[in-house]
Amino acid sequence: MELTQHQGSVSVDELAVRLDVSAQTIRRDINDLCELNVLRRRHGGAELFEKQLNMPYDLRATTNSRAKRAVAQAAAERIPDGATIFLSIGSTPMEVAQALRPRKHLTLITNNLNAAMALSHETTNRIILPGGELRLPDRDFLGSDVIDLFRGYRAEFGIFGVAGVAEDGALLDFHATEVAVREAIREASTTSILVLDHTKFGRLAPAVGGNIADLDLVISDKAPERTYLPALEPLGDSFLTSGGRP
Repeated sequence: MELTQHQGSVSVDELAVRLDVSAQTIRRDINDLCELNVLRRRHGGAELFEKQLNMPYDLRATTNSRAKRAVAQAAAERIPDGATIFLSIGSTPMEVAQALRPRKHLTLITNNLNAAMALSHETTNRIILPGGELRLPDRDFLGSDVIDLFRGYRAEFGIFGVAGVAEDGALLDFHATEVAVREAIREASTTSILVLDHTKFGRLAPAVGGNIADLDLVISDKAPERTYLPALEPLGDSFLTSGGRP
């Protein structure tokens, strides 16, 4: 799915070589993904289903999971007990919520139901959610009510992910509403924190808003390719890998 996101289409033979499995195995996997309406069969392979922009949440949650957990742990180490936090949708912010489970007396404002449930075990936490329709299967909220919610609070930390980062540092998402929510979080946070794994550099998505240079802290599992380094220069030591090194 990740390779198809980058290329638009893939062939059975190509996937068999890259993943070191048989063509029969690839065909079975493609059939399963086509039944989920995330891929569409084409001669010799598959392509993205027209209505499918992003991968389903459960697939995203298991992609690069070790890198995401390391990034999340690095972010959580900067959050003390008693902090007020904005937390956005996405699989990496969800990992941040999991890493924050030892904290107490947090005030969490989020449109990510998975994150809210992850931190609901601690009864000293205060959790604030928007109203509106729950988007499935992602289990999150989007829309004008969400933007109003974030604009109605101020947080010490605003933590969010992103669908992709362009070579000039532009931040990309799959829907304009996701961009608007992310920008509302950034503007209402004392410290804005972008959490992402390195595969997001160069990943394409249609909606654009904000630039990586405008953020207070960016945490990735490792540095991207050299072509993205000029966009990261304004951040200086505020770009960190999950090992803590700029």
